Amino acid sequence: MKLNTNSNSYIIIYSAVLVIVVAFLLAFVFQALKPMQDANVALDVKKQVLYSLNIRGLDGKEAEEKYAEVVKTEVEAEGLTYYGCEVDGQIKYVFPLKGMGLWGGISGFISVDDDLNTVYGAYFNHESETAGLGAEIKDSQEWQERFRGKKIQDADGNIVLAVVKKVDNPASQVDAVTGATLTSDGVSAMLQDCLAKYINLFKKNGHGIIQ
Repeated sequence: MKLNTNSNSYIIIYSAVLVIVVAFLLAFVFQALKPMQDANVALDVKKQVLYSLNIRGLDGKEAEEKYAEVVKTEVEAEGLTYYGCEVDGQIKYVFPLKGMGLWGGISGFISVDDDLNTVYGAYFNHESETAGLGAEIKDSQEWQERFRGKKIQDADGNIVLAVVKKVDNPASQVDAVTGATLTSDGVSAMLQDCLAKYINLFKKNGHGIIQ
């Protein structure tokens, strides 16, 4: 019996088999590449942690080695994660940050001195901010470096580190990215919300813990 390749049943069966075969191949490729993808994601996180410690310009192998050298512990407590580090013989803490920008999520890492009140370095990232405007929170190393030395808390323990359009207190404020007010506001809200949680965690569980 000759197969009728123009019949509806043939077209439906052929399409179904093709979809199944393609889906199987895609699933196979995904599983084969997943370990490599996971490794790349982990390396990217390590590089971002190092960026926040003002350690940049390393390739993959160098970043892995430097991370192993300076990051002494990764602590998880009460739903929060932070990194205890040692740079040039000095203790630093790195806090992950997550918030919302103009068009989507923003994130980053901020490192602080052992006093929990002085910024040592910062790195910010984004999902979909506008190139040349909000994306500058990631692309401008010069802007990120403005956070170095800024104070996090005032004398009463309030979180005062902020990104503002007009700087009134240079000790704790950073100029907003030009033309990106809403993204800058998102960074400021992210800093104050996340840092408050970490500071409170340290106050509750003890200061200066590198496990």
